[in-house]
Amino acid sequence: MLDFLKALPLHLLFWFLVWLFFVYFFSYGTENWEFVFRFATTMLPITAVVSYVFAYYLIPRYLFPRRYGTFTLYAIYVVICSVFAVLLLTFINFVFLFDFDINKMPIPTRNVSFIFILIYLVVTFVSLWTLIRHSNRTAQLNSELATKLLEGKLMLKQKELLYLKQQIHPHFLFNTLNTVYGFALKGSKETPDIILKLSNLLDYILNQIDKPLVPIEEEVKHIESYLGLEEVRFQDTLNVIFEKDIKGQAEIPPMLLMPFVENAFKHGMAVDGMLTVMLSVKANEERLTFQINNTISAERISEKGHGLGIKNSKERLEALYPDGYTLEIEKDTQWHQVTLSINFENYEGDV
Repeated sequence: MLDFLKALPLHLLFWFLVWLFFVYFFSYGTENWEFVFRFATTMLPITAVVSYVFAYYLIPRYLFPRRYGTFTLYAIYVVICSVFAVLLLTFINFVFLFDFDINKMPIPTRNVSFIFILIYLVVTFVSLWTLIRHSNRTAQLNSELATKLLEGKLMLKQKELLYLKQQIHPHFLFNTLNTVYGFALKGSKETPDIILKLSNLLDYILNQIDKPLVPIEEEVKHIESYLGLEEVRFQDTLNVIFEKDIKGQAEIPPMLLMPFVENAFKHGMAVDGMLTVMLSVKANEERLTFQINNTISAERISEKGHGLGIKNSKERLEALYPDGYTLEIEKDTQWHQVTLSINFENYEGDV
């Protein structure tokens, strides 16, 4: 109703145009303009009432909810009532204005069918306009709803990724601080160097982790810092081979590769007194291929699970690169191998 009142001037203009429309057709073959004006004026309320009954009652209440049977029944009632009203007003005009002489009436006003057609042309126009407005409003609401759903999914995805990142922080720090703690207990002279390397890693975590993407070179640089920590810890019992082939300006989410490196040291086992870790990073602007191998003992071949870091990494990959990555984890009698391939075109992350 409030919308109707706001649009009242437009409604009045529309019905004035309808009145002119009636005057034009009812004036055919006559110069009795006074009667034409009166007849058009008497037909206008019938037309307006029937139009508003369809537009503001029958269509919204019965047609839109798909109650077609009830809509048809009530529509028939309205048509019958409107026919009765047209007949009554025509008869009144015939009796009081023309003294029962039908030949004095303009030709269009003698034909009830013609009058009925003119009225329902207007009713049909108003009903179609109501349907068009409803269709446009529904399309707009659907579009807004779709936008809100996408925004909701994006916010949920952002929160999930933030949660995963926050889990990586303590997990990574716990493992690294354990290394520092071990050397501090021994009073090792290398403790200051370890603390410096740890400081570099902390700087990376604190300043880069909140960025959506960082250059691959940055991730590789801090993998090397981590490897330096582990080389100090393992001394002569560690053999690290790191191959890099990075071309272009490719970027990845920070701390995406580090959990796989941690996992190699956490679950790796020395074979013949030597833990061997082999890493390979190959990247261009379209794709990244990362592979890491570490030696394991026969006792660890049957072990399942890869810890919190790998679990979080899988969830991040699924959220950031759905259908755009492959992750293969294999074991044999001596080696544990992880191969990750990412297609950068499938990146869908925003945090």
